Amino acid sequence: MTTSTATLKLQSEIPLDQEIENIIRSSDKLTIGTRKGTEILYGPDPRGLKILPQPTRERLEAAGIDISKGYPSVPDKSEVPIYLDEAFAIRNDDYPYVDRGKNADPEKKALLGAAKEVIHYTKHIGTELVGLQLADLTDKQRDELALLIGERGVVFFREQKLSPQKQLELGEYYGRVEKHPQGSQVNGLRGITVIWQDYQQQVLGSNRTFKNNNYNNFDFARNYPGAGTQIMHTDLVHEKTPAGITHLHLDTIPDVGGDTYWFSGYAAYDKLSEEFKKFLDGKKAVYVSAHKYLDRDDPFGGPKNIERVHPLVRTHPSTGWKSLFVNKSMTRRILGVSPVESDIILNYLFDVYEKNADIQVRFKWGPQKPGYGVSAIWDNRITQHKSVFDAEGRAARHGTRVTALGEVPYLDPNSKSQREALGLPLDE
Repeated sequence: MTTSTATLKLQSEIPLDQEIENIIRSSDKLTIGTRKGTEILYGPDPRGLKILPQPTRERLEAAGIDISKGYPSVPDKSEVPIYLDEAFAIRNDDYPYVDRGKNADPEKKALLGAAKEVIHYTKHIGTELVGLQLADLTDKQRDELALLIGERGVVFFREQKLSPQKQLELGEYYGRVEKHPQGSQVNGLRGITVIWQDYQQQVLGSNRTFKNNNYNNFDFARNYPGAGTQIMHTDLVHEKTPAGITHLHLDTIPDVGGDTYWFSGYAAYDKLSEEFKKFLDGKKAVYVSAHKYLDRDDPFGGPKNIERVHPLVRTHPSTGWKSLFVNKSMTRRILGVSPVESDIILNYLFDVYEKNADIQVRFKWGPQKPGYGVSAIWDNRITQHKSVFDAEGRAARHGTRVTALGEVPYLDPNSKSQREALGLPLDE
């Protein structure tokens, strides 16, 4: 936001920060946390109905979602934080997290025994379960699924009949559901974020193109405005308790294109030398938010990211394995080393994820069976992910996402790496 002091008619009895907030909230032109120049409507957006894919419409209407006035729904401007301290305070309490996979049957007999087929996509990450409906899982099966996700990083389910309400219910079982203060939501269901690039492009004016959509993978700092989700990232790392289990359900899928990559944090950690692991263990780093807000003490200094400090290597509570917890989008600097050393180390760690094909999985969502959707459920504590923007808006793609937040990140000094725990060679 750029506003000269001459345009501000400050009243002496009103604090400066409150006056700025009043101006922003009452203005149709000024926003915080959204793209500059974007026309924002609040509540159900009637413009979205003009491009709403038929499979999505059918799913929403079958679930009793009222889309008569528009879709998706954008939280009211009065609910969007303006100042850093407001945004930082969201979910900054001591939430009693329970990891559902911690006490699950290690053999996962109730879950795997009910599946028609178990397909491991790669050695290190990615499993598909065939013949199960997420909406019908018992609590025992949900617990075992949490453990499976904690071991394999991401689990896929095709041919799913899943209402947004059932998706939200499953997310709430796994933890405290994140309710995004700015993101587009399913009407009437806060906590279900709409993943719809076509809406971003055709309605909100995103400038993502075939040529520019991956610029940020070469120089993230300079090209961040075009970032989107085409860069490796882990969701919500600025939270006190970052994202745990995330569930993305696509109800409209391109015949070709729109794939998603996931990367294993367990395997990335085990790619490192044992001496380098020792150096990283116990180190902490600064992680930032995707959105920016004003600093109440420096409101004219421009929007700034929320910053939070977490361990660079963390222990997963149900597997007990160590994972390399970094991502190019939101890990800014390592504490205890110089800025130059931090940049060199982080860039190397990003490359470990990005340049090792054997610790990655690429998921093709289609083909889509008419009347059914496809789900991917992953653990943000031990993975990174990125989408592939090759459909370019020429084929509809729409999904809904629910994220259950996890625990406060920690490193158990007695925990082992995945390969150590499984008795696999460390090649030292």
